[in-house]
Amino acid sequence: MEFYYDHMCFACGNQNPIGLSLKFEVQGGKVKTHFTPQQVHEGYPGVMHGGLITTILDEVMARSVNMLGSHGVTARLEVRYREAVPIGQEITFESTITNARKTIIDLEAKAFLPSGKVAAEALARFMVMGKIEEGKKIHEE
Repeated sequence: MEFYYDHMCFACGNQNPIGLSLKFEVQGGKVKTHFTPQQVHEGYPGVMHGGLITTILDEVMARSVNMLGSHGVTARLEVRYREAVPIGQEITFESTITNARKTIIDLEAKAFLPSGKVAAEALARFMVMGKIEEGKKIHEE
């Protein structure tokens, strides 16, 4: 599945001048992205804002839904923070589908520090809104 980024999505759109500009890859059935938070992404000094961590966890899970050829929306999301995410260090986010039905997809995602420690983890349920038509972009304006 090829992912398109030519739109205004805050998380992945390359036309959003203040967005996160995330890019995704599929490896072994998991969707991954890497992000290095900067000072503008702080909550407490030197630490990435938890809401932005949640945003990336949510977005990487949405890409897993896309990997099935569908697009969907978050119905439920639970996040557990385990470690502070430091500014200036690359964080790896990955998601996995745990259960897929016709209209509901359950997922899990994790954020890993460079040491390999889990900084945050999420469980989510997405509602399938439709199939992605061949040759169409995931997000169209």
